[in-house]
Amino acid sequence: MNYIIFDLEASCWLGRPPQGVNEIIEIGAVKVNDYGEVDSIFVKFVKPTINPVLSAFCTKLTSITQADVDKSRTFPHIIQEFMDWIGVDEENYTLISWGKYDRTQLIDDCRLHKVDVAWLDHYFNLKPAYRALKNLKDEPGLKKAVKLEGFEFTGIHHRAISDAENLAKIFIKYFKEWSIG
Repeated sequence: MNYIIFDLEASCWLGRPPQGVNEIIEIGAVKVNDYGEVDSIFVKFVKPTINPVLSAFCTKLTSITQADVDKSRTFPHIIQEFMDWIGVDEENYTLISWGKYDRTQLIDDCRLHKVDVAWLDHYFNLKPAYRALKNLKDEPGLKKAVKLEGFEFTGIHHRAISDAENLAKIFIKYFKEWSIG
């Protein structure tokens, strides 16, 4: 079994997005094997097509620049690379994120670009599982959870690869205790 710890960044604005559409602009993921070890890392920017120009708000929040997305490929190409990296056709895997947002955004982008969503059925939301494991009243944000575990948050918050790598620290720390599957 491969555990795909992933995070996304999407185009964003203060207020409603133009055409009501946010699009994925970065996919970051860490592949963890059955032994709780990191096997590999996936990180790609994605060129948005509905609203191709990033807002100043989005660039400030994520540190992702217009140049980063302009030199990237569009969602159908990047999602195929991601699915190939996961091994959706030949490997057992579970997609894991911190909260429902990332899976929902993936479903939305797949549907927008007419990509099958069945591969997203193998999914586990670590945020409520963490709250239950630690017997917390509320579900903490990722940065807070990382600090609660005594880790330093590394990288840039609101960058998909940094958030995925930090989430992987929590996942691996309690590797034997998650009820996945």
